[in-house]
Amino acid sequence: MSLKKLPALFFATPAGNEPVRIWLKKLDDESRKVIGDDIATTEFGWPLGMPICKDLGKGLHEVRSNITSGRIARVIFSPIDEEMVLLHGFVKKTQKMPKPDLDLALKRLKEYKS
Repeated sequence: MSLKKLPALFFATPAGNEPVRIWLKKLDDESRKVIGDDIATTEFGWPLGMPICKDLGKGLHEVRSNITSGRIARVIFSPIDEEMVLLHGFVKKTQKMPKPDLDLALKRLKEYKS
C-alpha cells in the first residue's frame, strides 16, 4: 500500500468551521467524487504539475477538477509541514483566477500560519 506523500487537511476557522468541507458537501455526489479523486491523486503523487495541479505563487497551489455539467472546480491549498492544507474551493466561471478567491485563500493561509 502506498503512503500519502502530502495528506490533506481541512483549514478550520477559529469557530471550527471547515469552509472547503462545507463547500464540498453542497456539490452533487459525482462532482464531489471527481474532486476527491483529484485531491487523492495529489496526496499520493506530490509534487504534481499540470493538468492536476498548478502553482499559483505565494505558497499557493490549486487542484484542478473537471466536474459535472462541463464545469471546472478548483481547490486552493498550501503544502505546509508535509500536509496539504485545503484553504478554499470554488466552481470557476472564468478563465482567469478570480482575485477574491485568491485573496480569500491567502487570508486563510495567513490565519493558519498564525
